[in-house]
Order: sequence, then C-alpha cells, then structure tokens
Amino acid sequence: MKALLTNTYNKNFSGVNPMPILSLPRAAGLAFLASAFLLGACNRPDSPPAEAKPATSAQEKPGADKTTDEHGEAGQMKLSAEEIETAGIRVEVLKAQPVADQVVLTATIRANQDRIAHVAPRVPARIDQVYANLGDDVKAGQPLARLDSIELGEAHSAYRQAQSQLTLAKADFERAQKLKADEIIPEKDYLRARSEYEKARASQRAAEDRLQLLDAEHRDSEQGPTSLFSVKAPFAGTVIEKAAVLGELAQPDKSLFTVADLSTLWIEANLFEKDLGRVRLGAPATVAVSAYPGEAFQGRLTYISSTVDKETRAVPARVEVPNPDRRLKPEMFATAAIATGTATQAMTLPQVAVLLVNGQAMAFVQEAGGFEPRAVEPGDKVGDRVVIKNGIQAGEAVVVAGAYALKARLLKSKIGDEH
Repeated sequence: MKALLTNTYNKNFSGVNPMPILSLPRAAGLAFLASAFLLGACNRPDSPPAEAKPATSAQEKPGADKTTDEHGEAGQMKLSAEEIETAGIRVEVLKAQPVADQVVLTATIRANQDRIAHVAPRVPARIDQVYANLGDDVKAGQPLARLDSIELGEAHSAYRQAQSQLTLAKADFERAQKLKADEIIPEKDYLRARSEYEKARASQRAAEDRLQLLDAEHRDSEQGPTSLFSVKAPFAGTVIEKAAVLGELAQPDKSLFTVADLSTLWIEANLFEKDLGRVRLGAPATVAVSAYPGEAFQGRLTYISSTVDKETRAVPARVEVPNPDRRLKPEMFATAAIATGTATQAMTLPQVAVLLVNGQAMAFVQEAGGFEPRAVEPGDKVGDRVVIKNGIQAGEAVVVAGAYALKARLLKSKIGDEH
C-alpha cells in the first residue's frame, strides 16, 4: 500500500518531496483509502434508492380491518345511544316458552263450493240487457240480465189458450150439471161436458207446468212482451265471472254469470299420512297469506278426506275461514297451521326480527361491544312469531324492533368494503 501511494504521488507531483505522505501513519492512510472507496460506491448510478416506510398508527395497523372503528370486533356494529333511539331499536332476551304444536300445510284458497252458483237460462235466448258487472255485489233475487226467448213466448201463448179453453169448458160443465139436475139433458151429454172440462183442466196444468220449467210465471201481454225474462242471483254474493254479452245467443249449457258468497272461504290443503294422527276435525287453524304479512286469519278444520291419493300419498283436507271484509281472495296461496292440541318448549322471535340477508335468514344479537348479525334457522310460524331452531342460544339479547335499520347499515358497510 505504501509503494502504491509513493508511485501515485511521484507520478502526479514529480519534483515534490513525497516525504509528507510517506510519513503519515499507516492507520491514517488506510482510513483515507477506505473512505474514498465507500464514497465511490455510494455515488454509483445503478444503486437502488432506499424505500420509505410510512409510520403506523392506531387507526391503521398492519392487518387491521378498516371497519374496526364502526363495526367493532368480530363484525359487530357499534351505535351510539342517540342512533339506537333514532332507529327505534329494542331487544328481547331469548328464552324457551310453551308453543302450541301444529301441522303447517301449504294451501290454496277456494270459494265455498256450497255457496257458488253458475247462472244460465233454461232455454235458448238472446241477451237483451245486462245489469250486473264483474265484481258487483248482488242480492238474492236481483236480476243480472234480461233475455228474449221465442220458446218462452210460445209457452205463454199456449198457457193463455189453455186458460181460455178451461174457462169455456167449465161454463159448459156447470150448465150441464144444472140441466141434468132438472132432467132436461140425457146422462151422456152431461158426461161429455164433464170430460171436456177435465181435458181443459189438464191442458191448463200442462201449460202452467211448462212455464214453471222455463223458470217463468204467466203474465198478460199488457205487462210487456211475454218472450222477455230475467236471470236472477240465487243468493247474495259477488259476481266473480261474467260471460254475458249484449246481443249474443245464450244457451242453457253455458253459464252467463258465476255468483259466489265470499263471506266464508275454503282453504284446501293436503295432509301427509304421518300427520293424520295429529289432527282432528274441528281443530282450530291459523291461515297466513303473503299479501298481509304479520296477519293471521282464524278458521277451523272442517273436512278430512276418507281416502289417500295413491300418487301423492296425501289426504285432501279443508279449513273453513270467515272472510267478512273480503280481504282473502280465491286462488291465493296460503299457509295453514292446524293446532294438534299439544304444546312443546321452543324459542320464538317476532317475524320482523328475522330478516333475509343475501338469501340467509339472520337476526341481530346485542353483544357488549355492539350488535352482531347472526345466521339463524327459522322453523314454524306461530301467529306473528317464528320458532328459532338454531343460531341463537337462550339468554342472548336479540333485536326485535329496528332490525331493518341494522340490516341497512350492514349492507352499506359491505358495499363500502368492496370499494
């Protein structure tokens, strides 16, 4: 190293005394060369720059969830007391309680078949007037339409003719009775008059019977055309079908109107063999429809078929439900829960407390740090409540009011996480 320094110095500074450098201590010379080497290495252009590391904070720790502040630990949602009050959130401690055992069936609402009528004329006739419209409430005996029938007009004419012949035959018979009593006419003339009278009576009765078969009463021509007649509602009800069109020809085999009494309805369902021993005729039943969530309609089991369907292995059954306000409609789908008369212990929640989140039934459980969404397995509905089979333990506090506000907050947070 000393020779290198001496040569370098002599080359660049010839004529100058090299003794000052050669007299430097060995350690100082070595330090000088090391510093020069390091400075050259640091100034190379291909050396990568040092990477800066941001300072971490309590709000942004490595691996921390960005929603930790808002939703707490383990997905909990934290709300202030003011937010809880604004959302109307209320909790209930879940506990087992007696629940009436019931058989729940999927059913269809039908019109009461004992109170439904298809109105059609007795004879072919042309529709002259239409009085009732679809959906109208009608009274018993109220005219629905007026028709014009040639056959009915002929029947009225035959009746009037028979009535005239009867009047004449009766007068002849009464005169013959007086003449016979005075022995003025022979017996055969009396018998002939009586025979004519009996024939006239028979003809008159036949003409009257024909009018009754045509569902009409005799009236004089002064009261209007005798070929006109009305079809009437057989009982009070609602027009649920209408086929009457002004000017068309009506036939006896085609219904013009269908009138149904919708004050009571039939809920038709199928009982499975395994449930036959659990129900009995007259058992109370609760009917629910999707059109009125949270509402229940009370009825009774009025019919259980005596045979089993060989294909479905089910037994047709019927629940009869009062429908005074006409809210239930025929052909609606319904759920019928038939009470078995026994009770079991189960945990229930109001139906509004169980919500669907991405197709999964969930409820919100209050924890120490906030509200936690919990997947649950709902069971049968009992009035406005639903049985909880799994997902929540007895003693936990569950949100029973204001769950929709928590659902909205949960969905909003998930959308924010995705973005």
